[in-house]
Amino acid sequence: MACFRLPTVAISPLPVSASSRRLARPRIRSLLKPSSCNARRFGSVAASTVQRFDWDDVVRIAEEAPEDDDPPSDLRGYFEKVRLCNRGSELKSEFVPFVVEDQIVGYVHNGFLGHLRQFKEVFTIGLHNNGCHDETHVKFHSSLITPEERTRAVGDAIKCLGELIPGTRNELYPVTSSYGMPVFFSLERAAAPYFGIKAYGVHMNGYVEMDGQKFLWIGKRSVFKPTYPGMLDHLVAGGLPYGISCKDNLLKECEEEAGIPRSVSNFATSVGAVSYMDIDGCRYKRDVLFCYDLKLPAEFTPKNEDGEVDSFRLVPVSHVANVIRRTGFFKPNCSLVIIDFLFRHGFISPDNHGYLKLLQSLRSGDCS
Repeated sequence: MACFRLPTVAISPLPVSASSRRLARPRIRSLLKPSSCNARRFGSVAASTVQRFDWDDVVRIAEEAPEDDDPPSDLRGYFEKVRLCNRGSELKSEFVPFVVEDQIVGYVHNGFLGHLRQFKEVFTIGLHNNGCHDETHVKFHSSLITPEERTRAVGDAIKCLGELIPGTRNELYPVTSSYGMPVFFSLERAAAPYFGIKAYGVHMNGYVEMDGQKFLWIGKRSVFKPTYPGMLDHLVAGGLPYGISCKDNLLKECEEEAGIPRSVSNFATSVGAVSYMDIDGCRYKRDVLFCYDLKLPAEFTPKNEDGEVDSFRLVPVSHVANVIRRTGFFKPNCSLVIIDFLFRHGFISPDNHGYLKLLQSLRSGDCS
């Protein structure tokens, strides 16, 4: 089977006319504290992939409640966001296990195997018995014993594959049998979905309490980001690279992405994790997002330091929920973390029909 790639998920915002933008009410605008950042050009993005909406569109959709709209108690909009991050489960049979030291660490598409066969001193493709029958699997060549040897060898192979694995960024992810276990080797971040390894990240909801109401700081990604340009994002988020703990990585990202000093970010609280599995052509994303909450002072205003965020706004949590339910403005996996926040802070009632099913789907990625 020939290897193929589907295009990155395109989520088109609702069309907005100039007259409809004027519908946003002054009282809502007063709650949206602006914080503009200078975007630094560090990558080119095709104009057609950039999400063309502005904060006025976000405000309008957050506030409006058309008569035919689903009530807030309807969870279907949230379930749809979970499904968006968990496509392609019916295609799992097209992938074969990637085995290291008798542990399955990833999955490789049948079509992508053809590209790996040329690296005979790096990969061995053969059969093994899974207890029921023989199946194809991928292993490292027997000469590659240490993590360092494997890391170098697979890194050289990825360089040779060139544009077959786009977006390389010289950032290594640790490859283990499960989180916290010994590292078998390290893999270029952009290549993680092509080898189906489990990748980890940290996502932080920064919130403020004023007059008995909760607000979330929301970022709008730079249009020059190589992935999901121009979409809405958390206050702070980032992948978990090799050689750094979750908390240390979060503190670093807080400084770089929002200008939050460590004297403040040290109070971020770990609140659990959400996971998803998404198959897109030859790519098999198996991601775990470690979630954090940070209550911020009302007078705090974030400031982006690394050029990845265009601007920030402080938005009532109930309005953020409306945007997630009604639009595709948010980067898909950010929606999952915010839905988890809605559960934990009482914005989704445990008496709601479907509550437990939606909560379980955030943990397992199963929303069938």
